[in-house]
Amino acid sequence: MAKFILLYNGPATDPADMAPEQRDAIMAAWGEWMGKVGGAMVDMGAPLGAGTALVDDGSEAAALEINGYSILEADDLAAAKALVDGHPFLSDSDGKFRVEILELLPVPGM
Repeated sequence: MAKFILLYNGPATDPADMAPEQRDAIMAAWGEWMGKVGGAMVDMGAPLGAGTALVDDGSEAAALEINGYSILEADDLAAAKALVDGHPFLSDSDGKFRVEILELLPVPGM
């Protein structure tokens, strides 16, 4: 089985800025999705805070809007994609949010 990292990309709202009922509804949707994924969830991940990007020319740039991650296990990319079906991060249907799915590869020579 391969491992895949899901990177949550988009202008997410800080839970501290949400009404408690809105936050609770979103967390319930995440719980339902994680229950559906079941044993394929290797690491539920965590939210990510503010950051920056260091550029190879010595400058800094704005960090991507990556605001969290999870790690799943699946047979292949198609199976990982199927596990993301119904993911609450994609529920707005407005084109502002993406789940990036990338296979985690072994480090060469390790």
